[in-house]
Amino acid sequence: MSDDRLQMCTPAPQLDLDRVVAESFLAGAEHYALIGSTNNRAKEAALGRVTLPLLILADVQTAGRGRGSNRWWTGRGSLAGSLLVDPARWDIDPRRDATALSLAAAEAVAATANSQLSEGIAAKVCPPNDVYVGERKLAGILIEGLAGGLLVLGIGMNTNNTLADAPAELRRTVTTLRDLLGRPVDPTELLRDLVVRLEGALSSVRALNTGG
Repeated sequence: MSDDRLQMCTPAPQLDLDRVVAESFLAGAEHYALIGSTNNRAKEAALGRVTLPLLILADVQTAGRGRGSNRWWTGRGSLAGSLLVDPARWDIDPRRDATALSLAAAEAVAATANSQLSEGIAAKVCPPNDVYVGERKLAGILIEGLAGGLLVLGIGMNTNNTLADAPAELRRTVTTLRDLLGRPVDPTELLRDLVVRLEGALSSVRALNTGG
């Protein structure tokens, strides 16, 4: 077997979600093997008594959503999650700041991807809220404001999934970190980096509003 084939067959490290929570601004996290939509679960959590920020992750989504009526492919090994926050903590108005928030979140996702990618391969934001490598989509963000004032930042990033498992119609239009690198990435390090950058994204929107 070639070195490339060996790398692609290498199992990905296991996610240590407790470490991610301990080393970030998260107050808690939920992890599901299978769920319809992490954004929908975040909406359900928002109806009860919940300590924020709360991260909801899923190994597989059966009804992952993109913008409008678009569906999001959640292949096994990808990163699919929703961050439930109170925007008032950062003086953010979800309606007023929708464009700035969407762009800041997308930039956080792109920066996280670039921390893993090799030199010469770059993830870039495709406004308002997608991340591409070249002409192929790597990640998407779906932000939803809730009636009670809370905010859901839904993120899907193709990480340790592979195009070999993707629906045929997507294989020419999407990419994954594992396919780009020829090896799996550490999901704990990736997720921790992403959560830290998302906190920075929220703070950057506040800075825009305060002139800081």
